[in-house]
Amino acid sequence: MTTLQAMFDVRGKSVIVTGGASGIGRAYAEVMADNGARVCILDINADGLNAAVADMKGDGGDVWGQVVDLSDRAAVALAFDAVASRNGRIDVVFANAGIDAGPGFLSTDGGRNAEGAIDVLDDCHWDRVIEVNLTSVYTTVKHSARHMKATGGGRIIVTSSIAAQINEAIVGTPYMPAKAGVDHFVRQMAMELGAFAILVNCISPGPFMTNIAGGRLKIPEDRKAFEAQSLIGRIGHTEDIKGLALYLASPCSSYVTGSQIVIDGGAMHRIK
Repeated sequence: MTTLQAMFDVRGKSVIVTGGASGIGRAYAEVMADNGARVCILDINADGLNAAVADMKGDGGDVWGQVVDLSDRAAVALAFDAVASRNGRIDVVFANAGIDAGPGFLSTDGGRNAEGAIDVLDDCHWDRVIEVNLTSVYTTVKHSARHMKATGGGRIIVTSSIAAQINEAIVGTPYMPAKAGVDHFVRQMAMELGAFAILVNCISPGPFMTNIAGGRLKIPEDRKAFEAQSLIGRIGHTEDIKGLALYLASPCSSYVTGSQIVIDGGAMHRIK
């Protein structure tokens, strides 16, 4: 009989988490480390990375970090090679790094927000959001596949968003096409990589209390707007996402690939 422990066993797995110094990425790193995986966090924020690694090591985790800008393709390749050299392989990758796209064309009270209008959107801002939220996923998956093919398979888990599946006027416009591209890319990669025993899936969060919105959810009016979308009346906490992360990284999800798993407190139903 298969035990619960065996179904969710990630002990000894070599895991990479991009953007793992805070927020949802840190939750991924914590749940992997707490359950015996060997975790490497890649993040551009050196201070946050050092603090996260110190905290997890203090809790007994096998965790280390590398300061990497995920938009630097050569640096990403070198970072993956370093993990494979240290651990002998790469088993699980959480492609999580992402940035906020700023305010949308409507404010939370329904009024027009001139700063978020398409005709004044800064081209460099558009490029940066697409570069980090979509192109870095391509780079991460590329190097994950390169190493996982060599060792017989693995898991790639990408952080998308419910923004990939809906239109949202109070979120910056570049965010939606970036995440929609992520969803489609994940399905494409699941088709290509399944033959190599590499499973590729999305976690699609709704509003979570993280740093990605630049503290926006700490503003009462903005927080209320997002809380009103939830069917259970609250924004997600990073602890809420750990069970899903462990599920997708473990043997329990061995027949799941090409999926977008929504974790949003039911917000999509209310938005629709």
